[in-house]
Amino acid sequence: MTRESSVVGGRRVPGRDTPRWFDVAGFAAIGLSAGLTVLIGLLGPSAMVPGPPGPSWQPPYSLGVRPGAHLVIAMAAAAIVLGAAGLAAALRSRWRPDPRLLLAAGCATAAVLALLPPSGSADHLNYAAYGRLITLGHDPYALTPAALPGDPVVGAVEEWAGVTSVYGPVATAVQALASLAGGDSARLTVFVMALVNAAAFIGTALLLHRFTRGDADLRGRAALLWTVNPLMIYHLAAGMHVDTLAVACMVAALATRGAASGLLLGVGIGVKLNAGLVALGPAWELRRSPGRLAVVAGTATATVLVIYGLAGPHVLDQVSATSRKVSFGTPWHLVKVGLQETLGPGAYSAWIQAGSLLLMVVLAWLTLRILPEDTAPAVAGTIVVAWLFAAPYALPWYDGLAFALLAMASWPALEGFMVARVAILSMGYLPAREALRPEDLLWMRTVVRERVVPWSLLALTLVLLCWAVRAGARARTRTVSGVPRP
Repeated sequence: MTRESSVVGGRRVPGRDTPRWFDVAGFAAIGLSAGLTVLIGLLGPSAMVPGPPGPSWQPPYSLGVRPGAHLVIAMAAAAIVLGAAGLAAALRSRWRPDPRLLLAAGCATAAVLALLPPSGSADHLNYAAYGRLITLGHDPYALTPAALPGDPVVGAVEEWAGVTSVYGPVATAVQALASLAGGDSARLTVFVMALVNAAAFIGTALLLHRFTRGDADLRGRAALLWTVNPLMIYHLAAGMHVDTLAVACMVAALATRGAASGLLLGVGIGVKLNAGLVALGPAWELRRSPGRLAVVAGTATATVLVIYGLAGPHVLDQVSATSRKVSFGTPWHLVKVGLQETLGPGAYSAWIQAGSLLLMVVLAWLTLRILPEDTAPAVAGTIVVAWLFAAPYALPWYDGLAFALLAMASWPALEGFMVARVAILSMGYLPAREALRPEDLLWMRTVVRERVVPWSLLALTLVLLCWAVRAGARARTRTVSGVPRP
């Protein structure tokens, strides 16, 4: 394809020479995907939508149609496929709507979803339970929801009743505030958390829009990668995962300077510990400014110490246990099964953790060598992408952090890898609620999640490695020949 100018928000910026039908089809697919996600929540309780107990007059609201499992699972699969295809096409398109229109559309969608029951998993019921435990005087890091099965909020937990909280103290504090507002109503508690989640999603969109104000093309890409990204709408706006709050904190940290940046980094780490990888971006960017680096690092460290110190060291117990787990959808599941078949029963956690760390370092090193721009968001995004591809335990909504960081930089090739990764992983987690999966769809777990997805992600990881090696070799050739790197 040849390069030419394309229209973005009334300005001409570099773009790909794609057919008009291709451009229209991409954005139409994004709209259809987001529409299906909204419709899944609007239809009400189903295999994709847990119905929190409480009076129907209380928010969130739905039509209460209770559609069949096969229908909503098919709708979710269509939303993922259309979303991935549409996003990939739109990112390559030579035409985009005005970024302000994309901003308005994405924010409006997130606001509507806040009024509907969350879909895609039952994690929000865990959040409500952990907040409720605090308001009842218990420690969610020491007591599991299973200890209070008769409570109207705690008893609503579906899949993780026997697990203590794995979330940071800031996330737990938000959950406790939602519980105070919702009282003994799981429905109202979930709604309050949905409002916070929508505010975080929309706040991130506004921050990205402001951060990219000097570059029309980057602003359009930022809107696609986050604000109207149908896969992020599916997982974070509709799924209401706590990751949305962590992303908002980290984007805000990278969009500010000095002590404020360090404070926000610390708060983000207080939401989810692994969000701390983002701090490596500012550390690299400020490496030649020791004074500024000391301010940011010192403020971030002090904030983390205060947050986790007040909560107590035991808050990391479940995080430590989770770090030794292997999820079915990652390539490490194949490694674990292979080791068990070859060497006998065992978790082989230490081996897998060591291999994961090595892979992450290699991926980060290879991609950092060809980084198109030496900025904090670009460095942080590269490291987070390396972590996601290397992690033994990963779920599709974890990818939101990478998309938000890539939205602050411009690296189309890496964006393509992330779109493919989240699409593959998303298909592995259908349906959202295993307890309501029809028996004739058992293959979606035993075949898709446990075989197709990990093998596909393994192939994608190998392609990423090969691409990074070849791109690095081309960059060295240009350097030797005196041609500047693009």
